[in-house]
Amino acid sequence: MSIVIRALILSLVGLLLFACTPITPYPSTPKQPDFDDIKDSGPEREIDTSHVPDAVPRHEVRTIAGNKNPYTVLGKTYYLLKDESSYKERGHASWYGNKFHGRRTSNGEIYDMYAMTAAHKTLPIPSYVRVTNIRNGKSVVVRVNDRGPFHSDRIIDLSYAAAQRIGILNAGTGMVDVEIVLPDDAPPAPLKANATNNVIAGSKLPANTHLQIGAFSSESSAKQFAAQVSGHLTYPVIISRNQTGKPIFRVRVGPITDARDLQQVRLDVKKLNIPEAHVVYE
Repeated sequence: MSIVIRALILSLVGLLLFACTPITPYPSTPKQPDFDDIKDSGPEREIDTSHVPDAVPRHEVRTIAGNKNPYTVLGKTYYLLKDESSYKERGHASWYGNKFHGRRTSNGEIYDMYAMTAAHKTLPIPSYVRVTNIRNGKSVVVRVNDRGPFHSDRIIDLSYAAAQRIGILNAGTGMVDVEIVLPDDAPPAPLKANATNNVIAGSKLPANTHLQIGAFSSESSAKQFAAQVSGHLTYPVIISRNQTGKPIFRVRVGPITDARDLQQVRLDVKKLNIPEAHVVYE
């Protein structure tokens, strides 16, 4: 049988098989993941955040960013509280971590799961609330800078650090009391448009605030890494060694004194593809 005839036979067989194969139409639009499609998690190993201080209520200018009123999510419309000065509510708290870590919050800040922050559906941004676990009495003051949780049975979404502080990390949720905390019992600040950008104006950070970008068992490796990144960052890159136990050399950026500067450093670090950078206060 010649090569030409053999090729024709194979082609005819292929066409017959193709004609007998049912064709599945490609969807016109891909499925959009909902909130439960991607499971959330904390760091690979639990990080002790007991040294992270509570958020300190302070006067901040509220911008339009994060305070759209009303707004709609998943077909439901939410209206911000007109006066939150007497806000207090009991309900279930949840927490969020890696799924949103390093992404922008509703007001344009960068979500840091190691900071004392939270998401709330109707409180103005920013607001400060005290969250108390009614089972064990543990409480924490957090800064609301995000929207959520969009589940009917939950009233607040805590950061990883805040959830660890009040003891709901392992359970995932817990019954809590949430109560507004005003700076010096002052009335809430008014909303103001920010013509330059949509990020909250900078505010002072606690002393010795650093962004940790790496940890090494070898001092030479830590020094090499620090030398590689220092030229790309405006703040100093330092190496800190633990005082007890097995030597660990931590590479940190700082100290950082201003919240807006911290946000910019986080963006700069992200551009360097450095994973798991987190804020430390020591």
